[in-house]
Amino acid sequence: MRRFLPYFKYLRKVRGKLIAGVLCGILYGAAGGLGMPLMIKYVIPRVLLPDPAPVHGAGAKGHRFFDLDRFFDRILPPATSQPAATEPAAAPAPAPSRPRLTTWQVWTIAMWLPVIFIIRGVAGYMNTYLIQYSGVRILEEIRIDYFRKLQSLPLAFFHRLSSGELISRGLNDTNQLQNTLTVISNDLVKQPATLLSTIAAMAILAYQEQGLVLVLVCLLTVPVAVFPIRYVGKKLVTRAIQLQAQTGTITDRFTENLAGVKEVRAFGLERHEIDRFARLSGLLVRANMKVVKYAQMLTPSIEILSAIGISITFAYAYRYNVHSGSFLGILAALFLSYEPLKKLGAVNNELKRGSASLQRLEAVLNEPETITDPARPVTVGRLRGDVAFDNVEFAYNPGEPVLRAVSTRIPAGTICALVGPSGAGKTTFANLVPRFYDPGVGRVMVDGVDVRSLRLADLRRNIAVVSQDPVLFNDTIYNNLLLGREGASREDVEEAARSAYAHEFITQFPQGYDTQVGERGAKVSGGQKQRLALARAFLRNAPILILDEATSALDSESEAAIQAAQAKLVVGKTVIIIAHRFSTIREASLILVFDRGAIVARGDHAQLYSANELYRALYDRQRTEAV
Repeated sequence: MRRFLPYFKYLRKVRGKLIAGVLCGILYGAAGGLGMPLMIKYVIPRVLLPDPAPVHGAGAKGHRFFDLDRFFDRILPPATSQPAATEPAAAPAPAPSRPRLTTWQVWTIAMWLPVIFIIRGVAGYMNTYLIQYSGVRILEEIRIDYFRKLQSLPLAFFHRLSSGELISRGLNDTNQLQNTLTVISNDLVKQPATLLSTIAAMAILAYQEQGLVLVLVCLLTVPVAVFPIRYVGKKLVTRAIQLQAQTGTITDRFTENLAGVKEVRAFGLERHEIDRFARLSGLLVRANMKVVKYAQMLTPSIEILSAIGISITFAYAYRYNVHSGSFLGILAALFLSYEPLKKLGAVNNELKRGSASLQRLEAVLNEPETITDPARPVTVGRLRGDVAFDNVEFAYNPGEPVLRAVSTRIPAGTICALVGPSGAGKTTFANLVPRFYDPGVGRVMVDGVDVRSLRLADLRRNIAVVSQDPVLFNDTIYNNLLLGREGASREDVEEAARSAYAHEFITQFPQGYDTQVGERGAKVSGGQKQRLALARAFLRNAPILILDEATSALDSESEAAIQAAQAKLVVGKTVIIIAHRFSTIREASLILVFDRGAIVARGDHAQLYSANELYRALYDRQRTEAV
């Protein structure tokens, strides 16, 4: 329970409704726990048959600490026997007569049960509604916090957990936690209130009938019911963690399959994918049934213990001649006390499931945010774009360096191409500039200022990035372009599209700039998607532009046009091109050659071709392949 206390902060915004719901839960418990036993003991015998005189020594009238009989006698006169004076002593006793009741008394008796259930029904409904409302708001706040956390975590975190796993935690685990908090808020008030009410009614009736001994006999099995609750709870927590993990695996399989739908069709992998999913689904079923096995074990265990407790009470009542009215009232209270015990056992099970989900959520919520704003940031406006690396080393995994002692400078206004074999560190080098990662050793500086001294918003406002596989959001073309610079005018958006040679194909769509691009830009071609991404970067008009082979998907004519437009756009800007094809570096004024995480050469094309063997080999291989 203590693990959940920090998360009750989410209840602050709905504390008024929550308090009202709790009060309704208390009223619900009191109405059922006290109303039914008292009705059986004090109301029904006054209408049907008189309570027989107590056996000598059996009824402990002296034990009464307050007299409920006197209270009910004032409202409802008890049924009485009227023996005839002339009857001989051996004659059978006449049947007891019904009490003479007024209309008001009749309706008081008749409406007792409906009133109890009306109070229980209204109070239970309001309790459930208000608590569920609070629970939905809890879910909203937790999911927003989870999503907010994902936006601030470094990219390195997403190398450890798949998107399907993160989606599962954000949806399934937050939903489970919301259910847990709702049950806690609901049943931890309603059920204890019911339990305490029934125990109070049972104790009063038992004490008046036989004193403290009968009270102890009646309460004997109540604490015994705690044992199956504890046993099931311990077993359930492990199974719940396994179930949530398996649910995450299923979600990951869905996500991966949908992302590779074209490859599945192209390679005829439909049956292969179905078989993989079926195996994972079978594991999920088994994990789910383990949870069901232990969760459903609790109710029959408590019911069996309840039956044993009632049997013991029955045997004691027979042995000591407990009156039928008193026994029925005690029996009703005892029976009603086991229902909240079962509910509290279910609450314990829910706590274990919530604990398992919380453990998975906390892996994200408590993940340290290593890429953050400095305590005292350096204030900057528009940067010039002078980029420098000072003895930078970086590794994604300890002991596996990706960059080794990299020191270089890219002057403002330079078109710099990064070339080298795959895995040489080119993309990592470029990703350190916008501070997607922080170097393990050394500094990355822009205009002579360490990027870690700048606010992230200030730094990234001065950088535009176009990746090799650009992402378009499921929105209109216009809104996707507007992400480059919020608040830009329609004319600026269209001018950026013209600069990227995208305006012509955009206007050919029936809806033009209002065309929906679909999920990840599925409704536009690869070349169109890349030109839209370039247009978005051009609209940003940042002093630093990072292009990860941004023209790789364009035809020769469009590529030439883009490069011509780029020649105008890079004036006064620093451009870093991660080059996979050497045809894209013809306009580069500076080329950095990477090999095994180090810069092994720098210069222009002519210098490097004549002086660097690696560069010459790479260039000649691509030229031969092109021929």
